[in-house]
Amino acid sequence: MTDRGETTSDPSDGDRFTTALRESVADDWTAAVDHRFTHEFGDGTLDEAVFRRYVVQDYAFVGDLTAAFAAAAADAPTMDARRPYVEFLDTLTAEENDFFERAFDAVGATPADRTDPELAPPTAAFRDLLGRARHEGSYAETLAVLVPAEWVYLEWATREADDRPANARYDEWIELHAIPAFADFVGFLRSELDRVGPTLSERRQERVTELFARTVELEVAFFDAAYDSRGR
Repeated sequence: MTDRGETTSDPSDGDRFTTALRESVADDWTAAVDHRFTHEFGDGTLDEAVFRRYVVQDYAFVGDLTAAFAAAAADAPTMDARRPYVEFLDTLTAEENDFFERAFDAVGATPADRTDPELAPPTAAFRDLLGRARHEGSYAETLAVLVPAEWVYLEWATREADDRPANARYDEWIELHAIPAFADFVGFLRSELDRVGPTLSERRQERVTELFARTVELEVAFFDAAYDSRGR
């Protein structure tokens, strides 16, 4: 596993399968981690209405994300490889779920917002992508979505962790994605995709590349959608 500097400090990073995937979508990657949303979240200037739309939509696919991590745990090759997934699932269903519950209370979310919100197009697309990766592929395809989904958050949250916002809710969300335990988990996910990726057939490597690229594209669209006042 790696530490929070692993995206830039490892001299052999450029030889990794996951690094090549990230470099293949460099423009969208930058658009995601340097999005207006991430900077406003980090400096505490994010409008409360934008935050409200974001948490409602983000929570709408937490169940799908949990199922994807559970599938990855089931497909992992060894008990040692399954353990990090189990530990992260505990975080998803405990600390992160608690964050959402408190955030919902703070922004006045309705019962429908919490359990059956109207989905923004990027949210629906994310849910579809997670499902297709799980059901139409196997371990590598699931990782191709999970790795960028979590890695993007690690990168921008780690950047923003140096100068934390005064808003306690924003600060807590950044903390959850900037702590060493989360960095270690993203490092583990990358190492798993680094391990299995090069062993895939050319056709499956192309599919993994497509899934990775689509995930990063949707991260940008998801942040964009939080500013759309036509959404819930």
